[in-house]
Amino acid sequence: MKKICALIAAATMFSFAACEVPEDEPGTAADRADTKDAAKEKTKTKDASTEKKKKAKPDAPKESASEANARESAAQYLDLTAYSRSGLIDQLKYEGFSVKDATYGVDAQHANWNDQAALSAAQYLDMTSYSRSGLIDQLKYEGYTQAQAEFGVNKVGL
Repeated sequence: MKKICALIAAATMFSFAACEVPEDEPGTAADRADTKDAAKEKTKTKDASTEKKKKAKPDAPKESASEANARESAAQYLDLTAYSRSGLIDQLKYEGFSVKDATYGVDAQHANWNDQAALSAAQYLDMTSYSRSGLIDQLKYEGYTQAQAEFGVNKVGL
């Protein structure tokens, strides 16, 4: 058994020695240096990549089921009609969502509240006549800011 182990060890050493390139062959020392430099560069790149991953922010927490439901409900309401931000939050609260979930659901829509005010103004004018100031007051009552209400009224031509 000892002879077999010694033979295997000798054969392994011989095979490694046979693979080595003599240093006096032209170009081989430079090739080995280039290979070492490439290996060092690869290691540096890998280390930098690992460091970036460590410094990167962890994934944002996933939304809860109630947040997802509030987001979906807010999207459905905006598909039906125009809402102000505060009006839509109030609607979701009326539906039973917490203030936190309702606010999350509404903000997740990334709605343009000026455009919503313009849609509301047009919807009101489709139902009845308004003066400029009366329509601005109605939009403010619905939860639009003064600037949003004025934008909406301007957009419909009053």
